[in-house]
Amino acid sequence: MELKLINDDGQSAASVSASDTLFGREYNEALVHQVVTAYLANARSANRAQKGRSDVAKSTRKPWRQKGTGRARGGMASSPLWRGGGKIFPNSPEENFSHKVNRKMYRAGIGAILSQLVREDRLSVVENFTVEAPKTNILARKLKDMGLNEVMIITDSVDENLYLSSRNLPRVLVVEAGHADPVSLMRFASVLITRGALTKIEELLA
Repeated sequence: MELKLINDDGQSAASVSASDTLFGREYNEALVHQVVTAYLANARSANRAQKGRSDVAKSTRKPWRQKGTGRARGGMASSPLWRGGGKIFPNSPEENFSHKVNRKMYRAGIGAILSQLVREDRLSVVENFTVEAPKTNILARKLKDMGLNEVMIITDSVDENLYLSSRNLPRVLVVEAGHADPVSLMRFASVLITRGALTKIEELLA
């Protein structure tokens, strides 16, 4: 599998050989959906809580007598049937949202996403990607010269200048190879990988 190697002007300078297993895989929509859903679910924090009928501050007094009123019998004001009563199945902070995805499935899902990016010409390889100073303008100008607007940059190691330069650019994400997630890979219009990061990704997902 040959990937496009671009220069600082965004022009194709050469090609880089890559793994067919990782970058030449057929797109499996069901698998990609499962991997993305599991990633989003595992990122959720169970910090919401609702009150059950034993938690609401309501009187336990019977609102009216059992018989003779013509109304339905009522037990107490904390009943879930009443406004202000407790929830029947309240959400709990101990709720577990995690989804399990096998390692082989996750690797196959990432490979399917990367292969689709190559087919759509949204993935490019660069020899290295650095900025000489921690300036947002420098990085923005460099990406503009390369013809990249919304881009995810994957490097083998993120230096401080590049990290600080990218923080104020909402359409730019800089991550290390080991932290590339399926949601970001699909969300950004372009993905730029350094040659060192490409080797590291192939080792991680081999």
